[in-house]
Amino acid sequence: MRRTQRKRMLSELDKILIKYDQQDFFKRIIEIRYAVFRAAHFDIEKEKQLNDILSEVGRRGNEAVAEYTEKFDGVKLTPEQFRISEAELQEAYKAIDKKLLKSIRQAIKNVKEYQSKIFVGKDKRFKSTGIRYTPIKRVGICVPGASAPLPSTVIMTAVPAQVAGVKEIVVVSPPRYKGSINPVILATCKELKIKEVYRIGGAQAVLALAKGLNPIRSVDKIVGPGNAWVQNAKKKVLGLVGIDSIAGPSEVLIIANKKANPVWVAADMLSQAEHNPGSAVLFTDSEKLGQDVLSELKKQTGQLSRSKETIDCLLGFGALVVFENMADIVTQANSFAAEHLQIQCGKQSRQIAKKIQNAGAIFIGDYSPVAVGDYWAGPSHTLPTGTSARFFSALSANDFVKATSIIEYDKKKLAESAEDIIRLAEAEGLDAHARSVRIRQENRS
Repeated sequence: MRRTQRKRMLSELDKILIKYDQQDFFKRIIEIRYAVFRAAHFDIEKEKQLNDILSEVGRRGNEAVAEYTEKFDGVKLTPEQFRISEAELQEAYKAIDKKLLKSIRQAIKNVKEYQSKIFVGKDKRFKSTGIRYTPIKRVGICVPGASAPLPSTVIMTAVPAQVAGVKEIVVVSPPRYKGSINPVILATCKELKIKEVYRIGGAQAVLALAKGLNPIRSVDKIVGPGNAWVQNAKKKVLGLVGIDSIAGPSEVLIIANKKANPVWVAADMLSQAEHNPGSAVLFTDSEKLGQDVLSELKKQTGQLSRSKETIDCLLGFGALVVFENMADIVTQANSFAAEHLQIQCGKQSRQIAKKIQNAGAIFIGDYSPVAVGDYWAGPSHTLPTGTSARFFSALSANDFVKATSIIEYDKKKLAESAEDIIRLAEAEGLDAHARSVRIRQENRS
């Protein structure tokens, strides 16, 4: 990019600074929230395109999957070439940098330890009732492969599933690395003993997992982050299979006061904006901090190799919002229900965090950047986006078990409750329900 063009684009960033004394202040906030929501959902035209893709894959199977793989990923494959061979997994594993492998193993250990601690899938029995947990049998994992290889996604999805006791894990990822999947992703699969890996991605891979297209057998649940095409395809197959949440595109909301470091805040915003698309929003009660972060964004963005794309992302999905007080910030943060919520308010950070009800993950303090959660800490980085943290949760081991209610009444227990049950059934006009209880009381032996 030419220097004059870059300078002009950087000056455009002034538009993302919004102050509480502006007449259209709350209107602008609503527009930002809607932009974040829109990034995760489709308009009518894209919805039609998605339906066409899913329809063609449903009708023509692997032939259509191969066509869309060539169209969207630029790789021509036959269905027999979809699956990564054991030899390819082994080759990638042998070639991986040993220091990187050591880091991957420690990340796996961290995630396994955390997921084991929060796992609730233990059977419970009471006098006449109980609950039984059983792991989902077969799970499909979507691993993004467009802007960057993400071995961390394999860890953050497969390890929770393994902690829950899932026996069959299938990984799909687009062939964006020399016509195949990045070897670091393959090596991570090998480390986790995942043998079933396919070099297909996008909406076509989601339907292949849900429907089952030889050689891929259908799965029971599909999880994983990804672009809007993958996430909206997951919505379409919900009911045929389970899904985790709407997990993409990426976003961060940072709450910061005058004690925050503007250099760090800007860096944290850019770490999400570089996903392109990726939303990056700052809420602050300090106008000075807002101005300082704006200056830092211009400085740091100007140093990036993908400067234009990042600036476009900030202009489309970013904002620096200066509020009058922290109470308003907390209210709006709960409305945003962000995927990643960072709080950099010095000693007040924990206190503010307690007031947040809607967020995929909360990062408290100056030394908790999103990258710690993305790779290392233990909670999964597969998180709800597009304001869906109001009703979806972070992916965890608990998402890979299903609960079955247990009811076991004996003759005495049923007799004690029979009249009440009959009365309730008759109030609903369900005579056969009532009779199924009454007949046991009339013919007691």
